[in-house]
Amino acid sequence: MEQKIHQGRNVKRFREMLGIKQEALAFDLGEDWNQKKISLLEQKDIVEDHLLEAISKALKIPVEAFKNFDEEQAINIISNTFHDEAFIGNSGGTYNINPMVEIIKLHEEKIALYERMLKEKDEMMSRLEKLITK
Repeated sequence: MEQKIHQGRNVKRFREMLGIKQEALAFDLGEDWNQKKISLLEQKDIVEDHLLEAISKALKIPVEAFKNFDEEQAINIISNTFHDEAFIGNSGGTYNINPMVEIIKLHEEKIALYERMLKEKDEMMSRLEKLITK
């Protein structure tokens, strides 16, 4: 018995596995797209090839995965395609960044800048003292 492939549902499955909202996928697909159009697309049995190509580029998933979805194959594709540094979402990149680490980096940079400013101030005071004592 041959299993019927529902391409729209496959798009939805991959999108959800990647943690991407419909709005984000719509943004990646262009100005003509919105959340409602993505929802309607995910209900289609067959998705046009040009749309599958665009979705494939946006999600970084091969077109064949949408056409021949198999749970085990999908897990292999996800695990082999994405790594810790991969971005998910719009083409500008959405990175998984720990805000506390970034705050600590900024704080350390601020301290280093403050220390350089103090050193320059001390050097300037030293030069001024030399000029005054002459």
